[in-house]
Amino acid sequence: MEITKKSLELMGFSDFSAEIVPEGRRISVFINEGEWVKTWIPRLINDLEAVLRLVAKKVGSESVFVDINNYRKERERLILEIAKAAAKKAVLTKTAISLPAMNAYERRLVHSELASRPDVKTESVGLGADRYVVISPI
Repeated sequence: MEITKKSLELMGFSDFSAEIVPEGRRISVFINEGEWVKTWIPRLINDLEAVLRLVAKKVGSESVFVDINNYRKERERLILEIAKAAAKKAVLTKTAISLPAMNAYERRLVHSELASRPDVKTESVGLGADRYVVISPI
């Protein structure tokens, strides 16, 4: 945890808090630096997580999952809502629905959320950063 706090200080942040959330090895960070930080949160999460993963690997610890100002938590909630709505639409219209491009973690959320539904199937399509989920009625 001290490494996380020191990293944030070295990045120039002065008003922040960080805590370890026991479930899922998460580090939750809250940065109170004004509105400008909101546009940088996705990039900041990736960069801070990359640094902390290197440190964790060096000390033999497990990997970490960083969330800043609950950005990832809210994004997960939004993705699950979109997945449920798309599944409902696919069943009603009897057509396949394509979701926007997502990273591997977000696609896995969609697949997991809809796996228990017997009326739809999911499939990842595309390559690299353009990979997305298609939800089809059965």
